[in-house]
Amino acid sequence: MHRIKQDKTDFFHPVHLLILSILIQTKIRPYTSGLKSTTLGDKGRCEMKKKIFFICGSMNQTTQMHQIAEHLGEYDHAFSPFYVHGFDEFLRKLGMIEFTIAGNKLSNRCLDYLHAQGLPIDEKGKKGAKGKKGAIGKKEAIGKEGKKEKGKKEEQEGNRPYDLIVTCSDVYLQKNIRGNRIVLVQEGITDPESFMFHLVNRFRFLPLWFAGNSLTGLSDAYEVFCVASQGYRDFFIKKGVCPEKIVVTGIPNFDNCQQYSSNTFPYRNYVLACTSVLRETLQFEDRKAFIQKAVEIAGSRQLIFKLHPSEKVRRATLEINKYAPGAMVFSCGNAEEMIANCDVLITRFSSTALVGLALGKETHSDFNMEEMRRLTPVQNGSAALNIASVCRRLLERKALC
Repeated sequence: MHRIKQDKTDFFHPVHLLILSILIQTKIRPYTSGLKSTTLGDKGRCEMKKKIFFICGSMNQTTQMHQIAEHLGEYDHAFSPFYVHGFDEFLRKLGMIEFTIAGNKLSNRCLDYLHAQGLPIDEKGKKGAKGKKGAIGKKEAIGKEGKKEKGKKEEQEGNRPYDLIVTCSDVYLQKNIRGNRIVLVQEGITDPESFMFHLVNRFRFLPLWFAGNSLTGLSDAYEVFCVASQGYRDFFIKKGVCPEKIVVTGIPNFDNCQQYSSNTFPYRNYVLACTSVLRETLQFEDRKAFIQKAVEIAGSRQLIFKLHPSEKVRRATLEINKYAPGAMVFSCGNAEEMIANCDVLITRFSSTALVGLALGKETHSDFNMEEMRRLTPVQNGSAALNIASVCRRLLERKALC
């Protein structure tokens, strides 16, 4: 039997053919950002990381979103300040909604934080948040082929649709997240049930945000609502929230209040008064009476006022200097650390009351204090981790219990 002499320059050597076959089957390509791993799937495609979009707001809400994201490192993230559309966006540009988390002041503060932390930013979710009507700003009609090409291009550029939205508020639902999988996180305390609460709750065609955040959870647009405590679970069910959607996880920034006791705030054993933003939200407040009440409770002790982040600082400072001469005024700083160092906390309708109660402080609030004690957030120190677990189960389509 004669052997066929093989030309040494022949490319189609059996070993070459074997390597070529493996390459074709697995579609091996250079590493690209956004790929979870190179695997042999049904169609031989690389599995891409799932994407999560975090909608922030105040500094409290923004840091909550950041803490949750830190426990979801296996997914791609993007963050955005809170945003609005249409006529509301027109009002924002005119500076007429500065008292809200969508106002320029808080939005810029949020952006400064995101930049400082080196977090990926997708303002208004333009890169991946797509509601029922598609991405914001894409009004042009695209044919079937055009959509396919556009989809391929976006996927290559990382502009794939988000797999999950995590938001701090549902009283205003952005157009480009409607119809998506949403996790709602309780930010803190909710506004009292005013006349507007009952009006909007009765006439559901009215926007929920007309009643502040007192209607939190009633959009029913989310898959899961993560709340602070069992007391708050009962509280939201009583308001009309679907019980099956509520999960008690605790909420970041309120789940380990003892941590605020280790701080560098230089003052101790004072009376702290945390002001509200009622006037900025067009609600009535007798600020003179509030200041005088604080002066009476403080007596001979040092009185410190911590202003609300959205408050008009100059006006508030002048009022305090007039009715509480000698009191100290702080327009910025960590309110939780100030609460940890005080003997007495005075507030109105504010989440700071929850911190005071969790730390065992003498707390004065316009809320029913007995109910507030039932609502106090669980001190588990793992709220962000618990919420991240909820997100992970939704992304991997596992049962929540």
